Amino acid sequence: MLNIVLLEPEIPHNTGAIARTCAATGARLHLIKPLGFDISDKMVKRCGLDYWHLVDIRVYENLDEYFEINGDGELWLATTKAPRDYSEAELGTENVSIMLGKETAGLPLWLREKYRDRCIRIPMISEARSLNLSNSAAILAYEALRRQGFPGLKNTGEMSSNK
Repeated sequence: MLNIVLLEPEIPHNTGAIARTCAATGARLHLIKPLGFDISDKMVKRCGLDYWHLVDIRVYENLDEYFEINGDGELWLATTKAPRDYSEAELGTENVSIMLGKETAGLPLWLREKYRDRCIRIPMISEARSLNLSNSAAILAYEALRRQGFPGLKNTGEMSSNK
């Protein structure tokens, strides 16, 4: 199982795009409060998130609750400040979790220091501050799934048939 963990996400459109990636891949989405938006059924429907029912979503009151329930095994922290890129991470394990921080501040320093050996980054030019959160989540999710052999995912499209 691939787990995408968002720590205090602030922008609903980013979380919506990440939820869509999770829906399309079968990944579980973990949201750690506080959230910068409302995820009630009414608000989700208003945003046109018609795939929301396909998302296995878990919401936590805080980071302590997340760790209490899930532990920290196979956890990787995505941060622009990481000492190495994601190609060095063991993302191909059966139950991998990728944590991303809030859009304005990323992951807190104490968390990055605690899991220094599990911090990974997406390579980019030095002049670029960061990628969009939803793009980062998609890149890392598909890399993990590629390494796992895309378990449970459709691997061909309609053009693959010989008509």
